[in-house]
Amino acid sequence: MNKNLDCFLRTVRQLQACHYAQSAFSRTTRRAFALGVDGPKSAAHSIYLRRLLSYASPCQLQSSVRFFSQGTLSINADGTSANEQKTADALLDDHVQGPDLMTVAPTQLPSGFLGSPKEVRSTVEEKDEENTPQQFFKDLQKCTSPSDVLDLASKFPDTPKYASNCLATMWTLTKKLSEDQKHYERQLMFEHPQFSQVCQCVMQEAKYMWRDDLAYSLLAVVKLGVPQNTRLVQTLLRVCQERLNEFDDRCLSVVANTLQGMEKSKNVEALQVGLQLLVEQRISKISNVLMLQNLMKGLGKDAPLKLKTKLENKILYHIDQLTVPNAQHMFTLLAEMNYRSVPILNACSNKIIENIPGTPFRRLLNILRSCKDLLYRNSKLCSAIADYAASVFYMWDTKQVVLFLSAFENVGFRPVDLMDAFAEKVTSDPECLSMRDLVTVLRAYSSLNHTPKSQNQEFLEALNSVLDKYLPKISNMDLLKAVYSFCILGYFPQSALKQLLLDEILHSLVATDGQNIEQNEVMLHTINACLELDRNCCTKPAALSVKELPSAPTFSFPDVKEVLLSLLGDESLFRANVPVIHGFSLDFEILMDAEKGIVIPNAEVTDKSDIQRIAVLCAPASALCFASKHPRGRLAMRMRHLRLLGYRVILVHYQEFQKLKKDEAVEFLKGEIFSTEAHLVSD
Repeated sequence: MNKNLDCFLRTVRQLQACHYAQSAFSRTTRRAFALGVDGPKSAAHSIYLRRLLSYASPCQLQSSVRFFSQGTLSINADGTSANEQKTADALLDDHVQGPDLMTVAPTQLPSGFLGSPKEVRSTVEEKDEENTPQQFFKDLQKCTSPSDVLDLASKFPDTPKYASNCLATMWTLTKKLSEDQKHYERQLMFEHPQFSQVCQCVMQEAKYMWRDDLAYSLLAVVKLGVPQNTRLVQTLLRVCQERLNEFDDRCLSVVANTLQGMEKSKNVEALQVGLQLLVEQRISKISNVLMLQNLMKGLGKDAPLKLKTKLENKILYHIDQLTVPNAQHMFTLLAEMNYRSVPILNACSNKIIENIPGTPFRRLLNILRSCKDLLYRNSKLCSAIADYAASVFYMWDTKQVVLFLSAFENVGFRPVDLMDAFAEKVTSDPECLSMRDLVTVLRAYSSLNHTPKSQNQEFLEALNSVLDKYLPKISNMDLLKAVYSFCILGYFPQSALKQLLLDEILHSLVATDGQNIEQNEVMLHTINACLELDRNCCTKPAALSVKELPSAPTFSFPDVKEVLLSLLGDESLFRANVPVIHGFSLDFEILMDAEKGIVIPNAEVTDKSDIQRIAVLCAPASALCFASKHPRGRLAMRMRHLRLLGYRVILVHYQEFQKLKKDEAVEFLKGEIFSTEAHLVSD
């Protein structure tokens, strides 16, 4: 009787071990990935369950079950008891929920069932000795490094059953470390003698794993840094191809995200193609927004346009289900897919604007960066982010503000309040800027053409003092960028200019084997033009000798020309594409008699004439700050230099001008050319 009881208890313990292993793996991996709802298990049985059923023969199972129910037997027609058949079905049922359903109360056992105290004690001791799966997973949760996991695996003889759990735990422990710690732990992991055995077990068990185990094993191996050309990685890729149809939505998301970080190879490309075809077939049945987002991230920019469009339509269908984090994350996902969906971006922008207080810094920064990558411009979104940033500015450190200013500069949006507040901080404490911060801040303020009105000179002098501090160790390229930004703003740092004008530095910047030669020549030419035209420095212009750049390409503006012809009545009263010094050119030039206030042709100009020269500049949207008519750096410098040359500048926002009707456009130019206030300003 005791022998039959031990056989039955051993069978139940094996079922408990299988259930415990599966739940432990889910806890260690799925908690790290919130990838939506779980799907049904694979049709292929797990290797663990197959081994479990092989531990006891059908005769043993039958005898154990028969003895368990001997007290209340009811015989069927085929000679088997009903209780025996019911219990056997529960043991072999693939959908059994766990060992809890097969617990038996002591009162249900026949008299003498427990045996003598000595027999009971020996049975309990044997149970403790054989209860290795539970002990393994308890010890696994106590591990703090990949080496601890491998040490633990070496102590248990049934390592093949736990190989995927070991990999998942090792990756979970590694991903929380810094880069230096990751490098050190990976080195110890690869040198550990047990690691090769774990990898060998994973290769052997790959065809028989649960689909979840297979997907997460591939993810863990790639994230742990195992070389992609190894047999382990290639085996997992091939098995994933063979069992791709078994994967549920969660597994597809895991595999798709894993492939995004892998190098191109035949197996990777084959799996990607199969994944795209499978997602395209199943996309109509996916209703979970989080799952759709993870598929978007995994498929990435390599997905075909047809599939991207289907994903877009599916997201728009469930757009009301988007939470605030979903909306914030959608910007990054679309940027990673390189897919600009304006309807999705507009809907997400509205949700973000309504819930912007409390949004983490990193998410706002990613939104701005994604707007730049997607060429998406939303004035309300940028204004809301800028206002919120200005309100919490005091809670951020200098690095965070500098990153935000750089992101706004890339988008072309000028956050006035934030830039004024940061300028005040820098003016009072210039030492808060590092050398890299200084170059970034100068580029942002010069590109957006912004200086604080109340402390303009003080702010520029504070930046100059920081630049002087870093002159002994600044690179030639950073020195050129810093001086260029200062000159765009109309300020000339004397010490930095003298260092830049040294022959060896100039030669290194324009050397034939150097990088960004054309960009460097443009910046040097701009600095030279500022030195000659602004006349606000003691450095001799002749000291900076740069070769003349080819003339800038000219553009025709037929609609503006047509309006000028309607207004002035004669094409001889204005000229188009007029070149001036330093490569500047005027889109249109108009000559006006200052005394009479009438436009005159160029042929009637004499030395004694009191002539006012009018320069009409047609500015594209990229030359102006977004959502305003404020000129950006180079355009502002060009306007400043033209005024120094005696021109009155009329700036035409060309994109807005094209939206005007012809009579409205005529009235606009008439007011700008013949305006009394413009005459007074010019005088």
